[in-house]
Amino acid sequence: MTSPSPTPAMAVSARSVSVTYGRGQAAVSALNNVSVAIPRGQWTTLMGPSGSGKTTLLHVLSGLITPDSGSVTLHASPGGQPALQLHSLSEAKRTQLRASRISLVFQDFNLVPVLNVADNIRLPSRLSHQKIDKAFYEQLVERLGLGPRLKHLPHELSGGQRQRVAIARSVLSRPDVIFADEPTGALDSETGQEVLSLFREMVSQWGNTVAMVTHDEDAARQGDAIVRLKDGQIVSAS
Repeated sequence: MTSPSPTPAMAVSARSVSVTYGRGQAAVSALNNVSVAIPRGQWTTLMGPSGSGKTTLLHVLSGLITPDSGSVTLHASPGGQPALQLHSLSEAKRTQLRASRISLVFQDFNLVPVLNVADNIRLPSRLSHQKIDKAFYEQLVERLGLGPRLKHLPHELSGGQRQRVAIARSVLSRPDVIFADEPTGALDSETGQEVLSLFREMVSQWGNTVAMVTHDEDAARQGDAIVRLKDGQIVSAS
C-alpha cells in the first residue's frame, strides 16, 4: 500500500480574512472570510476577473495591507526564522520584513530612477543592514544577464531588463516568499515568458516560494497551483 504524500510546509497563510473598502453605502467588500495557504517551495497563482479580490489577497498575504478581520501568518522558515502574525505587526515591522523575509515584484518595476542597476539590486539589503552575499549576488547578475548593465540607470533599460533587475532585487535577500503582482503585464509575450521561466527556475532549482497574481491563463499554468477568486471569495483551488 502506497503511503500518502506528506503535506507540504506552509510559507504564508491567511485564515478567515475580510477586507472592506469605503464606508456606509459606498462600502465594497474586497475579501469575504477568505482562507488560503501558500506552500513553501512552490509557485501559487491567484486568478480571477477584475474586482475578484486577487490583488487585495496578495497585498494581505504580503503585509502591504492589514485585513479588517482574520489572521495572516508568516510561517517559520527552514533557516530558523520564527513564525509571525503579520496582521498584528506594526507598519514599521512589516516594512522591515519586506526588506528581508518578504519580497515584492510589481508590474511597473518600482526601481529607483536615480540609482544604477547594481545599487537598485542591493538597496533593500542595505536598507535592512543585511550583509550581501557577494557570491550569490554575482550568480544572480550572471544568470539574469545583467552584468553589462550594472552601471546603467533604469531609463536606459528595456522593460524586460528592468523586470529582471526587480527580480534580482527581490531574490538577493533570499526571502521566504516572493509576491508578484502582474509581473508580465507590461511586457511583450517573449519577454514575459522569459520572466516566467525565471520564476520556474527560482522555485524548482533555488527553492523559492512564489505567489503571483495574473490574468493570463497560460502564465498561470506554468506554476504549481491555481487559486481562483470571484466576488471576494475563493471559488476553486487546484
